[in-house]
Amino acid sequence: MLGGIGTLVVTKRLAFFSQAIGNAALTGVAIGIVLGEPYTSPYVSLFSFCIIFGMAMIFTKNRTKMTTDTLIGVFLCISLAIGACLLLYVTAKVNVHVLDNVLFGSILTINELDLKVLFVISIICILSGLPLYNQMILSSFNPNLASVRGVKVILLEYVFIIMVTIITVASVKIIGAVLVEALLVIPAASARNLSRSMRSFFLYSTIFSTLSCITGIVVPMELEIPVPSGGAIILVAAFFFVTTTAIKTVGSFKNS
Repeated sequence: MLGGIGTLVVTKRLAFFSQAIGNAALTGVAIGIVLGEPYTSPYVSLFSFCIIFGMAMIFTKNRTKMTTDTLIGVFLCISLAIGACLLLYVTAKVNVHVLDNVLFGSILTINELDLKVLFVISIICILSGLPLYNQMILSSFNPNLASVRGVKVILLEYVFIIMVTIITVASVKIIGAVLVEALLVIPAASARNLSRSMRSFFLYSTIFSTLSCITGIVVPMELEIPVPSGGAIILVAAFFFVTTTAIKTVGSFKNS
């Protein structure tokens, strides 16, 4: 899912937004703990805060016409400020290693509820994202042409932001709030090095993302390497990026 959605994130130039959502997730966890939710799965506060964060940013962007990167920076600072104020209280109530797992991800902390949430969110994103994918791509490249052809550009923007938000939040416990952006962006960047069409772009990105997840989780467990699953997944994704970049570089030398 992150690989497929990542193609739209790269196309829309929203890599910074996914990082902001990851950091907002930490604030959502802190709010959930303060409100009395279980510290292992504060999903109500987590999803609520992150969705409000994303919707407020897009609403402000459409109303003020400020640049996206400026608004993301403003909202990210606000989110981090709220999180910083709450973290002191939270660390007095729970083990600080719980926050480490949220930041960097750990397959050892995953429970049945986390898997159910991830499964439901994936189904929602597939059912809503695939039928609208071509319209989202068109609105990314040329919003005016998309509007002329009857595409509801602003509505699709809200739908896409919700998709990125919920799949990011659902992935936080496995990959980590700090690293979830990387799995949205790096596989898509690797795919862009090899793809010659949107179809291959989507396919390669999904393959790279899936292989990164499987390899990053299985290899450390089998070899008993004490590293967080999130970090291992991103390192594998980085390997694909370096490899595809080298392939593209060699190809460009040959063509020239």
